[in-house]
Amino acid sequence: MNSKHIRLWDLPTRLFHWLLVLAVIGAVVSGQLGGNLIVWHGRLGLFIIGLLVFRIVWGLIGSTYARFAHFFPTPARLRAYLGGEWRQPGHNPLGALSVFALLTVVGFQAVSGLFSNDDIAFVGPLFDLVDKSLSNRLTGLHHLMANLLYVLVGLHVAAIVFYVRVKKNNMLRPMLTGSKEVEHGEDARGGGLLALTVAVLLALAAVYGASGAWLPEPPPPPAAEDIPAW
Repeated sequence: MNSKHIRLWDLPTRLFHWLLVLAVIGAVVSGQLGGNLIVWHGRLGLFIIGLLVFRIVWGLIGSTYARFAHFFPTPARLRAYLGGEWRQPGHNPLGALSVFALLTVVGFQAVSGLFSNDDIAFVGPLFDLVDKSLSNRLTGLHHLMANLLYVLVGLHVAAIVFYVRVKKNNMLRPMLTGSKEVEHGEDARGGGLLALTVAVLLALAAVYGASGAWLPEPPPPPAAEDIPAW
């Protein structure tokens, strides 16, 4: 059958993907090593929140194949894929399930980290908005869900290797170049400068809100009482 190259993944989608990969790796490494690196763990968490908000907005107003409506895994789409009838470029329905699962877990990790504490020196930037018991529960879930994140990332990587080695479908190249050789499909459209500006501004606003910079300064500690030198 005749095949053609189409513009599949726009540049903002590709930048989001690879920046998220690097940010998650950095967050995992800094979280595991701890110590002074825990400060960078928190900073990377804020960066991840910005990336996720950007992707959510871009999934609504971005280009064709980046939009959630294009690849949301509905039952009909899953049946079509499992029945060998799926022909659309972009994420297939099973891949879409993996994408949404990863975004959900990474999002939970980033948000729960905002309220967490380590009972030593680190507290999340929004720690003061919750009581200590809730912070402790969120901290426990933050550590627990990290294991699920490792599993999902492992499955994601295994699926990519399977497609490359077994199905001879290189899924990495389009995420690097933006184009893909397909039998069915048209060039991606939409996601222009206005959409990009809106997505970036909302992402920056989310980072500012998550940083806690808008919270009032804590009151100064009470002055020490003078002790008579008897």
